Amino acid sequence: MPQRETEEEAKMRKIIADNIRRVEEMLQFLPLHPDTVKDLRAKVGLLRTILLEQRAPAFALVGRRGAGKSSLVNALFGSRVAEVGHVKSQTGQGKWFDYTSERGAMSVLDTRGIQEGSRPAEADSAKDAVASILAPLKRKVPDVILFLVKGTEADSGIDADLAVLERIYAEIEREHRFRPPLVAIATHCDVLEPKAARLHLPGVDAPEDIDEKLARVAEVEHHLETKIKERPKLAAHLVWTRGVSSYMSFRDGGELRGDERWRIDELVGTLFKHLPDAGRGTFVRIARVRGLQEQLATDLTRATAVICTGVAAVPIPIADVFPITAMQMALVAGIAWLSGRPLDKKAAAEFLGALGANVGAAVVLREGFRALMKVVAPGLGSMISGAIAFAGTMAVGAAARQYFLRGGSIEDARRAFADAKAAAEDEGKQQEDEVRRGMNGSPGARPPEDGA
Repeated sequence: MPQRETEEEAKMRKIIADNIRRVEEMLQFLPLHPDTVKDLRAKVGLLRTILLEQRAPAFALVGRRGAGKSSLVNALFGSRVAEVGHVKSQTGQGKWFDYTSERGAMSVLDTRGIQEGSRPAEADSAKDAVASILAPLKRKVPDVILFLVKGTEADSGIDADLAVLERIYAEIEREHRFRPPLVAIATHCDVLEPKAARLHLPGVDAPEDIDEKLARVAEVEHHLETKIKERPKLAAHLVWTRGVSSYMSFRDGGELRGDERWRIDELVGTLFKHLPDAGRGTFVRIARVRGLQEQLATDLTRATAVICTGVAAVPIPIADVFPITAMQMALVAGIAWLSGRPLDKKAAAEFLGALGANVGAAVVLREGFRALMKVVAPGLGSMISGAIAFAGTMAVGAAARQYFLRGGSIEDARRAFADAKAAAEDEGKQQEDEVRRGMNGSPGARPPEDGA
């Protein structure tokens, strides 16, 4: 089951929801072209999905016994969460397995091995292996299907495996009107010849041995991809074919004894790419691949910056002060959450407070200048506010990434803030131009009356 939300997380989620709702209400008063407003609404939707509608990503692992499904689950999590059957089939009837940690939950359909030679003790005697896979797929649809084939057996009986995979896709389409992306994985590449050549330790073994092993991996990949592409019903959904090593060894107490994972980060990147937005945040927290955390945090920063630019265009003195500041606070909390921290106001407040008085004073001056310009020269004030709002928000996001994701000091965060603010000034002016064009091309949205 997913981890229970704490009181602080629930409180912060409500704050973010209220802020997003208020921004959405303000969008109806923006004197912008409908296309510009549509783009802003899309970015608001991205924030809502990632920060408020997170869910466990769902993967279905399909393959015969010994293909390494349970080992791959452990490799994705970096810890022992699934038992590995070394001799006999380990997984009984197909079932959704929810792995939960302090970072979040991931839902994995770990299935009975297709074409298995022995029956797991807990298997449902009334169902064959394929039927045990289809039953749980009726209850929940996977975001991505992972088809696993042992690298040393890629040319052995694969046609029967692919026939089962076609049945699985047909069942999902019948039940859910959806065909998930297909990721094909050749496992156990670490045991391909020359076996002693260690792919997970680049530069250690003889280059000619590594090249020979990589050539064998490429041959397996080519064979696997060719067989899948011979079946049009599967070929249309194939997005990635690679050989990997997921070998990890654990002592009885669960501590890691050996780690020979290879290309798992590349696999994680592929899964991230094909997940819906609602599952991405939780996935990067669990997988702990900083590049993906950075990518998602950058997407959040840019979306928030564009939203703040649009909000700054509202022709009401001081109307944008609270929403922009609140959205920037939500951005910091979101980036902290992606790093693995709880989603709460405390982490964001501590970070902003630790940036120091100079940054805090700059924020106050910015807000005061915004309000003053809207009183003195509303049109010009909106233009200047938009540029400042964009650059300031990009700077806040850069500082948060430096501090929470890269483990930098508060001094590093201050430098990142200053550098990003300077770098975003030109783009802020471009955002001004887009707002200006939107206002000039607007059919004439009416601003709210005083006191609205």
